Amino acid sequence: MKITPPFGYDEIAPLQKQHRVLLPSGSTPAFCRSINALAVSVSEFVAAGHDYPIVFISLDDGASFAPVIVLGLSEKTNLFVSDDGDWDPTCYLPAFVRRYPFCISKLYRDGQPESERVVCVAKSYLDAAGVSLFDEHGEPSERWRSIERLLAEFEKDLDLTNEMCAALGRLGLFEPFTMQVIREQQEQLSLGGMYRISESRLGDLQAANHKVMVAKGYMSRIYAHLHSLQNFARLDRRRP
Repeated sequence: MKITPPFGYDEIAPLQKQHRVLLPSGSTPAFCRSINALAVSVSEFVAAGHDYPIVFISLDDGASFAPVIVLGLSEKTNLFVSDDGDWDPTCYLPAFVRRYPFCISKLYRDGQPESERVVCVAKSYLDAAGVSLFDEHGEPSERWRSIERLLAEFEKDLDLTNEMCAALGRLGLFEPFTMQVIREQQEQLSLGGMYRISESRLGDLQAANHKVMVAKGYMSRIYAHLHSLQNFARLDRRRP
């Protein structure tokens, strides 16, 4: 049996009621300071789309897709985190960051995913000086209930996100694109490896497919994604 940690997490362990956990005090996890993209779920598209470009990536040459927000225009550069590790308080803070150091992980047996999922915590945050999330009777504290709701909602959203991306992929709506940034007397920046929804292919959808997309709530997410691409200009303005 194997537990696979999400991106950005080191070693994780199933959360036990007797565990005491060091809860974050404001600054973001260390991994946030050296990334230029981060996963988001469908329910975050509208809020995240106000501040970040939302694009899609594929790690298997277009067989499957996943949405991410773009945080920087060069590798290992997050333009929304200060030198002190604080995320810009005027911008939307992704659920991927808010849930840390907790996560819900899939279990794998002989390389195959099991249906069971388990709540885990980053081992580096387990400490005797940490906060107890359950009382002496094993009942969850109000703080843990709040964290648990976030974990459950985010995990459910990730499943819905996978369903949406699979549906958009079957309809052939993704197209690759490259973003180029040119400043006078400065080196040209080029950011590739991204996909977006093709507006022309979207317009050519059969009426029945379009109706299904609207009924499932995909269309509103698609337009949030398309509008958010204007935020590449805002990323450029954030650069030193």
